[in-house]
Amino acid sequence: MGGVILLVLVLLAVVAFVVVRRRNRQAAAERAAAELEPVKKLAFEDVTALGVELQDLDLELAGRPLDTGANADYQRALDSYEAAKTSANAISRPEQVQDVTKILDDGRYAMACVKARVAGEPLPQRRPPCFFDPRHGLSVDDVPFVPVGGAERQVPACALDAERVRAGAEPDIRQVMVGTRRVPYWQGGRAYQPYAAGYFGGFGPLDWLFMGFAFNMMGDGLGDLAAGVGEGVGDVFDGIGDLASGIGDGIGDMFDGFDL
Repeated sequence: MGGVILLVLVLLAVVAFVVVRRRNRQAAAERAAAELEPVKKLAFEDVTALGVELQDLDLELAGRPLDTGANADYQRALDSYEAAKTSANAISRPEQVQDVTKILDDGRYAMACVKARVAGEPLPQRRPPCFFDPRHGLSVDDVPFVPVGGAERQVPACALDAERVRAGAEPDIRQVMVGTRRVPYWQGGRAYQPYAAGYFGGFGPLDWLFMGFAFNMMGDGLGDLAAGVGEGVGDVFDGIGDLASGIGDGIGDMFDGFDL
């Protein structure tokens, strides 16, 4: 009889383990889906913004002859726009947004080269985009900035935002929705880190940027950790409850098999 009880306990433990594992996987899939939609929307907004900028550039260049270099840069910008659209449509995980924003950054640099060639100016230095909103295009300078809960650091800024910061005004920061709040994109949570990596990851001196992201997203990370622990503990107790119930039923059934 002892062997039968042991076998029942083992079987019930296995069932409880499978149930808990399945619940954890389902919860992880639901969290991933919830993270994907807002960051995918952000990527499409950036693709649309580049398309509008290309339309404006087309109007600006109408009737003006382009040399071989300008034509090549203009075609590169157009190709980047099409590639970004294709990449955005293929997004199925938040980390894939990095591919889209990298392409967009290349496209904006190509546009800047076209404008420089047409104006007879030297090609622009390949700088990171504006930290406050990458849609602003290439940065022109670094300015001091103190993120919430962080230390002062130098961040790349477009001409308008650099002027605002130096004048003591608020820069034009890209905002995203987190729950019912609008926050800067770098405080949006871990799903937005690939978004920034595509824009800034190719610039070695910007390693501090991702340290800043990690710092600002720590609250979200700890929240996710706590939620995960809570769910895990809840699942374990559910499993224990199911196990205890199964043991009780199993023992009851065994005793029902004896005439006492």
